[in-house]
Formats: sequence, C-alpha cells, structure tokens
Amino acid sequence: MKKIKVGQIGVGHPHAGGKMQAFRKSDEYEVVGVVEPDPNLRKYAESTGIYQGLPFLTQEQLLNIDGLQAVAVETLVPDLLTTAETCIAAGKHIHLDKPAGLSLPHFKRILDQAAQKHLLLQMGYMYRYNPGMVLLRDLLKKGWLGEPFEVHTVISKKMDAASRTKLEPQPGGMMFELGCHVIDLVVQILGRPEQVTAFSQHASEIDDTLQDNMLAIFSYPKALATVKSSCNEVNGFDRRHIVVCGSEGTFHLQPFGRPAASLTLSNAKGKFRKGQQDIKFDGYTRYTDDVADMARIIRREKDIDFSYDHDYHVQETVLKAAGLPVT
Repeated sequence: MKKIKVGQIGVGHPHAGGKMQAFRKSDEYEVVGVVEPDPNLRKYAESTGIYQGLPFLTQEQLLNIDGLQAVAVETLVPDLLTTAETCIAAGKHIHLDKPAGLSLPHFKRILDQAAQKHLLLQMGYMYRYNPGMVLLRDLLKKGWLGEPFEVHTVISKKMDAASRTKLEPQPGGMMFELGCHVIDLVVQILGRPEQVTAFSQHASEIDDTLQDNMLAIFSYPKALATVKSSCNEVNGFDRRHIVVCGSEGTFHLQPFGRPAASLTLSNAKGKFRKGQQDIKFDGYTRYTDDVADMARIIRREKDIDFSYDHDYHVQETVLKAAGLPVT
C-alpha cells in the first residue's frame, strides 16, 4: 500500500520530537519535510538526530509537495492555530498538538473548516490511545461500571526555575499547559460540564508568577470531577492517574506512562470477576497508536473516534479550568 506523505511544521512544541519519531518509525508514512523558520529552534532540531536526513523547507514549499496528505502542527503554542488554519485551507489532514490555542472562536472556525472539507483534525492529547484508557472506554461503553458519578485526575511534575521561565509568559499556568491532557479524558467520560470552578495559586518559593498549583472542579447533573495539576510535585509522573467511580464499579489507572489498572466490580462482567483485580498492559510507546489511527482514518478504513464537537468542548473546558476567556 502506498505510504501517506506527511510533513511537520514546527519543532518547538515539547511533543514535536516524539511525534516525528513516531511518524518515521511507522511503515504507513513517508516523511517528506520539516518547516522551522526560527534559526535557533532549527539548529537545536538538527542537533538531536531525530530530524537527520530530512529536508528543512519553507511552509509554502511543504504544502505544495505533490501528494502531501497530512501535516503535524508542532509549533509553539501561540502559533498553533494560525498554522493549523493554513494547513486546513490547503486541504491537508492535520495532527494538531495541544492545547488548541488561546482563542476558542478561532479554533471553532478551524474545526468548522475541517468538517466542511472532510479533513481529519487529530488533537495531540497524549493519553487517548493509552491502553488503560482504551479499556476504560470499552468498560463504559458496555455499561459495566454503571453510571459514573465521580472522576478524579492528577497530572503533575517537577520543574526547575529555567523550565518555569520558558512557560511563565504563557497564560493559564499548569492547567492550560498540562491539565489539558486529563481534561480531554474527563470530557470523554462525562461530556461537557455544566459548570467549571477553577482555583489557582503560586505555591513555589521560586520567584516568578507562574500559576503552579491548580485545581478545577467540573459539575454535572449527577456527577462531579476534579482535575489537579502542579509543577511542584517530586516524581509527579508516577502519581499521574485517573479514577472513575460508577454505580457498579471503580476503575483506577496509575501511572499513565507505565499503565497499570485496578478494577473493582459489584458483579462479574465478561472476563472480569466480582471484586477487585489488577490489570497489566503490554509495552506501551506514546504516540505510536496515535499515528496508526491517523493513517486508518486518512485511508478511510474507519471513522474518527473523537468528534469535532468533542474537541471543541475539551478546549472550552480547558480555557475555563485555566481561568481564561472563551469569547
């Protein structure tokens, strides 16, 4: 089968290198070029080896490559939406990294354009294809957890002063930067919240203004969800987790990076017994399943799992949870 031609615009996003590695390792894709107008970012990218042997092009050159079907938009956050809109206007499927910019109306316009052109806009939320989340979605679809009434998530890490300095100019603090990943999961499970209550503070002794300790509470008619995100937690990666409590069972996934789950059921369901049981997953490499699913959708072998409306509601909720405007 003919490989899908894909390019990447931007190397400045924290996920840029990982996405490029996933595309280059996949048998489904031919990576045809990279765009990075910033000379310092380009120099850094060339020094990593991830982009070795790939041509660095202008955006116009990349978008005019014969047969180009898809673009990974991996710019710095302020440039994501402008770049995405240009790619959609050029008729390309896109993988758009997170979060989807600061303007919800602009993002809505891009989603509408993608829908009109029947183009994929795949968001770069890194836990969508985590095997633990794939299992959780299946459990919920089958109704084996009953009606969810509580979701609790945490996504944190430890950042030094230099890393915080790079992030500080971006509004929304850690909820916008990091919490968006698990907000995507909460909206998958419970849908668009009726109300979002946001809390933020600067809790570190480091002398900056970064909102580094943040909490959001989502209210639903018969459920509550909490999202917690900080950059002050020692070994925060290992405590990243999601807990879903339903009327007939509880599912706890922790950590995301090396997924392992605990499932407790009031009654046996399928291969799962009544009571508590631990679930192990085979080796998991981030982004591999994202790009594989993107290929199947581009080839029209399947429909999208995450709708344009879902992505809009996620971004609306992210902005509210980060204390940012949605108009």
